Amino acid sequence: MCVPESSHWGKKTKTNPPPFFFFFLRARGKSCDAAAPLCRSSSVTRPMAERKLLVLFGSQTGTAQDTAERIGREAKRRHFQCRVEALDSYDVANLINELLVVFVCATTGQGDPPDNMKMFWRFLFRKNLPPGSLCQLDYAVLGLGDSSYPKFNFVAKKLHKRVLQLGGNPLLPVALGDDQHDLGPDAVVDPWLLVLWDKILALYPLPPGLEMISPDVRFSAGDVVMIQPQNYPEDVQQFCQLLRLDPDRRFVLKPTEPNASLPALLPQPCTIQHLVTHYLDISCVPRRSFFELLSYFSTNELEREKLQEFSSAQGQEELYSYCNRPRRTTLEALWDFPHTTCAIPPEYLLDLIPRIRPRAFSIASSMLAHPDRIQILMAVVRYKTQLSKPRRGLCSTWLASLNPEQGDFRVPLWVKKGGMKFPADPDTPVIMIGPGTGVAPFRAAIQERVAQGRRGNCLFFGCRQKSKDFYCQAEWEELVTKGFLTLFTAFSRDQECQADASGGGRSPAVSVAAGRWPVTLRSRGAFNSPGTVPALPV
Repeated sequence: MCVPESSHWGKKTKTNPPPFFFFFLRARGKSCDAAAPLCRSSSVTRPMAERKLLVLFGSQTGTAQDTAERIGREAKRRHFQCRVEALDSYDVANLINELLVVFVCATTGQGDPPDNMKMFWRFLFRKNLPPGSLCQLDYAVLGLGDSSYPKFNFVAKKLHKRVLQLGGNPLLPVALGDDQHDLGPDAVVDPWLLVLWDKILALYPLPPGLEMISPDVRFSAGDVVMIQPQNYPEDVQQFCQLLRLDPDRRFVLKPTEPNASLPALLPQPCTIQHLVTHYLDISCVPRRSFFELLSYFSTNELEREKLQEFSSAQGQEELYSYCNRPRRTTLEALWDFPHTTCAIPPEYLLDLIPRIRPRAFSIASSMLAHPDRIQILMAVVRYKTQLSKPRRGLCSTWLASLNPEQGDFRVPLWVKKGGMKFPADPDTPVIMIGPGTGVAPFRAAIQERVAQGRRGNCLFFGCRQKSKDFYCQAEWEELVTKGFLTLFTAFSRDQECQADASGGGRSPAVSVAAGRWPVTLRSRGAFNSPGTVPALPV
């Protein structure tokens, strides 16, 4: 990596770097140091000729490189000229001429940069670099790390701060992917990228006549789709009324500590309406810590005593009876403490209420049968407890409320590899057990195998009532007729003799035990069931 001596970045200057939160307050498009290029306002859209994106990565094991290449593919779908390079392969002297860069970097060891970005790292932290030299650069930083290490995503945080000190314009807060998350780093990366592309397309809108190229979404049987739900409009309205908040009020988030990270999903600036609708999980059952923090804001003696009781060790049984047993929501709990609720400082909302988590659904279709669709099998969650108002599932109720006849709806989603594996050899017979909506991944597998002309598919399906819960009945019966499927069913609420074997008169257990599937069970067959099946009663 060669840097010419005459480079702009060779000049020596002595300035104090701005504080970490400087970029939340400064005016965009302000003029730079005289020695640096003229700054541009990020609110101005760019012409087609400037639709260039540079993706630079620092990767030790290949994960960051893979993510960078994914961003490159997504950029080309949006008609950007995109280059993806390792940081040490890039001529850093050209960085002052770049307009749009995404950095993807891992953190290794005890906060060290990967081997293929060490030269870039040393150069970027030279003290003589002019503070305004990157003022024409719009950038974003995506970090990949492991929160079990003390310097979690140290490289990404420090890189973000350094580019900011040199005058760069951050498109959104640094993203901190975590290997320790249940969903891996994708739990942060996927939603962050959705917001990033919204920001970039606001600066570089697609020219008239051009459309985004269809995504190359690939999935197979056993994979899952993650869906990010949102709160119901009436609940959002009630929440704002309770806390006496103006839904249209705009705010800008600022970290209160030097190394604090900001929510990647929230735009800057953001409205109260957007925060409550898309981020705060006001429908979840509140935890003990919720009542503890709430007690500090209470100005009412009776409410404060009750909140302190709920947050004490001695009050956990009563808290369980109040919250967990009836599945009382956070919004409903706030209704029960009105004097305290209206005293909650808005700046504590992110500490008080957790964010809405994405929901995972098994994909119930095959790309071979439906190449341009993702289908899921979802039961709308609704049930009664001791509370007068029925309980309802956030994601399922929201999805069920969307009516395609009323126009297009934007549903944030992404695909992830699932834990269920099917035989690589399509000639291998497969036995599948899928009660209720648990049959979803097996529908995808059966569609895939049928599209390949494979027989030897055996499905055990069970539910309560044939007339109400026999999902995909017509589809299964057609496949049985064509000889692609052997189907066993059991309907627990319909009859005394609950089991039926399509294609034979014996019960499923007798059929298998008698050697109906000798190849499957005795040599090279495969047996699949959803994770909850081992816990089912027999």
